Amino acid sequence: MTTINSKHVLITGSASGIGCRLAGRMAALGAQVSLWDIDDVRLGGACEQIAARGGSVCGYSCDVTDRTTVDELAAQTVADWGPVDILVNNAGVVSGRTLLQLTPEQIERTLRVNVLALFWVTRAFLPAMVERGSGHVVTMASAAGLMGVPHMTDYAASKFAAVGFDESLRLELRRAAPGVVTTVVCPFYIDTGMFAGVKTRFPWLLPILKEDEVADAIVRAIQRNRRQVILPLLVRSVPLMRLLPVAAFDRIADFLGVTASMDSFVGRGPAA
Repeated sequence: MTTINSKHVLITGSASGIGCRLAGRMAALGAQVSLWDIDDVRLGGACEQIAARGGSVCGYSCDVTDRTTVDELAAQTVADWGPVDILVNNAGVVSGRTLLQLTPEQIERTLRVNVLALFWVTRAFLPAMVERGSGHVVTMASAAGLMGVPHMTDYAASKFAAVGFDESLRLELRRAAPGVVTTVVCPFYIDTGMFAGVKTRFPWLLPILKEDEVADAIVRAIQRNRRQVILPLLVRSVPLMRLLPVAAFDRIADFLGVTASMDSFVGRGPAA
């Protein structure tokens, strides 16, 4: 079991969406929460909201794709609040375009934020966890890290990488530091605004998830040292579907509406 009370929790991409909801829950459970985000305005608002509810929180403006900034800010965060006990790699971006519509800059941005930042941030805090023999690293992946979808070549590739990152790290730590736990989170679309416009053919089977339910599931997984959070239940069947011929796999995805789910995507706007 991982105790959250009195622990130092650091969450990237925590000025809004799931990161912000998760930060509020962690603070309510007695954690000292450090918020990292590149959006200074939203970051300040998130800190104010948590503090107004009596939470212990501090915000840091950070571009998690910049190795030097990450290392410097990691040292500052530890100096301010002590070693990080629970790290949540939550920062992420989505473009929502086909491969030929994507610009090279968009592709690079997706891979820098969704993949490389995992390495820079985790490497900044993992050595101290290994030395202490305790800690928890949470990686926000996606159902798109288990199954590709049209309009998501860059995003799905980055989330497949996130799943592989977590799995390899889990196995490395099983040898080097069994007391350091990893959890990978693979949800279907969440109503954070990041995926505004997406559709689901069978809401009762593949619902657009609510921020609160996903945040609650992550907190429970951390507390119980669960290695995976996959939502909703149907997404757990994807590995079994892969035993089928590719054509059958694709027909099932078509029937469920997954392959058309991004057709009406709008996201948060041009910057999404």
